[in-house]
Amino acid sequence: MSLLDWVVLFGTLGFIVLYGIWKTRGSKDIEGYLRGDNSMKWWTIGLSTMATQASAITFLSTPGQAYEDGMRFVQFYFGLPVAMVIISITVIPIFYRLKVYTAYEFLENRFDLKTRTLAALLFLVQRGLAAGITIYAPAIILSTILGWNLTITTLIIGVLVIIYTVSGGTKAVSVTQKQQMAVMMGGMLAAGFMVVSFLPEHVGFGDAVAVAGKMGRMNVVDFSFNWDDRYNFWSGMTGGLFLALSYFGTDQSQVARYLGGKSIAESRLGLLSNGLLKIPMQFIILFIGVMVFVFYQFNQPPVFFNDAAQKKVYASAYAGEMHELEKQHATLFEQKQKAVEGLITALKADNDVAVRAAQSEIAGIEEADQNVRNEVKGLVSKAMPGTETKDTDYVFISFVMKYLPTGLVGLLLAVIFSAAMSSSASELNALASTTVVDIYRRNVRKGDSDKHYLNASKLFTVGWGVTAILFAMFASLFDNLIEAVNIVGSIFYGTILGIFLVAFYLKSIKGNAVFIAAVLAEAVVLYCFYSTEIAFLWFNVIGCGLVIFFGYILQLLLPSKPAVK
Repeated sequence: MSLLDWVVLFGTLGFIVLYGIWKTRGSKDIEGYLRGDNSMKWWTIGLSTMATQASAITFLSTPGQAYEDGMRFVQFYFGLPVAMVIISITVIPIFYRLKVYTAYEFLENRFDLKTRTLAALLFLVQRGLAAGITIYAPAIILSTILGWNLTITTLIIGVLVIIYTVSGGTKAVSVTQKQQMAVMMGGMLAAGFMVVSFLPEHVGFGDAVAVAGKMGRMNVVDFSFNWDDRYNFWSGMTGGLFLALSYFGTDQSQVARYLGGKSIAESRLGLLSNGLLKIPMQFIILFIGVMVFVFYQFNQPPVFFNDAAQKKVYASAYAGEMHELEKQHATLFEQKQKAVEGLITALKADNDVAVRAAQSEIAGIEEADQNVRNEVKGLVSKAMPGTETKDTDYVFISFVMKYLPTGLVGLLLAVIFSAAMSSSASELNALASTTVVDIYRRNVRKGDSDKHYLNASKLFTVGWGVTAILFAMFASLFDNLIEAVNIVGSIFYGTILGIFLVAFYLKSIKGNAVFIAAVLAEAVVLYCFYSTEIAFLWFNVIGCGLVIFFGYILQLLLPSKPAVK
């Protein structure tokens, strides 16, 4: 990287951290620290909720997923706008009326302390794990690309987040996320324009989209139904809806964003703007990944996108085999490049027979090349046992480092660091808030001073930050980072959502019944995760539905409390 890239990278990160500290200086009480003095405008809430959800994993993993699997991941978000409307109508007014600091306070008013504590603990477990993944994911990839020590990279991300989150609490998280979102989307759009400009002169934008479509990468909507298929219209509109309801309606990292709004109207507008903008944003990021795929139809891609791992294979006893596989990969690329040129010619001539012939030829070459790549992954495993061989998370950052001009490389790295900081800050703030309000203040140390709980919130923020950093240092990479976070969430979110739906809408079900129902439902979801092939999005529906079902049955079976005379 050039000096300009380093200046852009650290200048951007330094500005965001210092701005957050300066803008939120003087949080003197628990009200200001955990709810931001209810001063947030709707656009701050909207950008903050988007930035919380758009972690570094979004910008690292999503383009790589589109490169390999096309656009169909966007269906994951189809249920989100509906969820935003439901939450705006039903959830926000209740939270505002009760003036809660966390979503789980409401559950004690509706049920009892043990149900509130159970929901808070389920949140702490899943969000604590997710916080570690959120830091670890960009750290391992950036350390590999930049040649940094993984521990140092992890510490840089973690410590920067802890500094401004401890300093300003919820308000610091929200105000810095506006700048982070500007950096993230500005950098990604710049990368998108650049990759299109790198295409050959005779390949226009329309040609690129047509090639992507014929090669199976413009698969935006799939109406076929399959329980085992993670991404189709039905899983997005059902599992995705339930996940969004749980995430935005019961996850404190998101609830805290709109609890700090100036009014119910501001909070509703903030959530609705998120519902309107999230799908286009995700579409753009996936589409950039598809354009990178098209770019690599005319420019030879690496046989393995994790360049650092590939170099280690060359330094091992398997260097000869690796060299031979790279030669095969280069030969196949030349063949495919000619076939893609033939596809473009056929498309321009509107020759359907030639188009189908070119598609068939390309598919055969891609299958042969995939076999070569699988052999390369086998060599990586032999040379470095335990190394992750799925390299799609390296596709986009590899393109950035090799092809983007000076300055823009630093900006794209700032995008990844900013996204990591944004999501991590929200998570640490939510973990600390829930720990203090729902566990510490309610079960451990009741009735202490406001100043004590403010200091406790800051200490728990540091504690959760250190925990996330330690988890990040010792965690191992999942197959796909964006899926890893959503899988962890889906295991727990359905049960939590079921508790809240019972609380909001099913007044006949009481505390003991819903508590036992939630424990049973979570046990079933864990069984499904470990012992079945059910796609993870359905865990949200299963967990939620079972809480309601078991709750009804148990309420009928459990003895009623005798009437007080």
